[in-house]
Amino acid sequence: MRLTIVQSELAWENAAANRNMFARKIAPLAGQTDLVVLPEMFTTGFSMNASALAEPMDGPTVQWMGEQAAKTGAAVTGSFICTENRQYFNRLIFMRPDGTYDLYDKRHLFTLAGEHEFYTPGNKQIVADWMGWRIRPLVCYDLRFPVWSRNAAPHDSGNLPSGTTDSGASGQAKTGSADLYLYVANWPGRRAHHWRTLLAARAIENQAFVAGVNIVGKDGNGHEYVGDSAIIDFSGQPFVQISGQEGAHTTELSLDSLRQYRQQLPFLQDGDVFQLR
Repeated sequence: MRLTIVQSELAWENAAANRNMFARKIAPLAGQTDLVVLPEMFTTGFSMNASALAEPMDGPTVQWMGEQAAKTGAAVTGSFICTENRQYFNRLIFMRPDGTYDLYDKRHLFTLAGEHEFYTPGNKQIVADWMGWRIRPLVCYDLRFPVWSRNAAPHDSGNLPSGTTDSGASGQAKTGSADLYLYVANWPGRRAHHWRTLLAARAIENQAFVAGVNIVGKDGNGHEYVGDSAIIDFSGQPFVQISGQEGAHTTELSLDSLRQYRQQLPFLQDGDVFQLR
């Protein structure tokens, strides 16, 4: 599978400008990639102005994602500010070219910025199926919590809370082990070392590919971002890292090599059995 990460500056709280900007960046990728990963809150930046910026699921951003996926022939994913049932969510959409999608609401809200005061946390893990890959999407602060990211051992079916399956609109998302983890983020530069270290840790402990997509520049709150978006293999080694500048990079990942690695080093089967609550 060809995986593309897109690191960019964002126009603060300007959804139309950001959609147009990303459309220009995605257009040359048509037929050249299978999955495009955009940052967290890619239409607005990491804003707490949810009441003014939130969109419904039938709003322009989800429609735009469907259009971009169809044009490129690739799945497109990233999170945006969504409103549903009078609540606000930091919601990731995994959009396929045929218009089916899965969704994931950010579980761990960043209390340091007051995110929990404006947004409702998700309570469901998903694994999205795409091109024979099992893909687990997560959002920013989720990266700090390895239990929520944990790849289930073959014997461990009880590590997920009841009701965790979230089929979105496609009916394809499931819980369980994953081959590829996606972390979309607005992760400040002053904690960049944490970002880089934790991305590698999640890859090593889960024996899975990891892609982390961050932003660069300065947001409306004055926070600086240096990016360090990366694609990391199942042993924790980076294929690519984009630092300090905008950029898009495509890497081809091998599911066969992942499976061979897990067979040679079957560490997952020795994992602890536990129950999330």
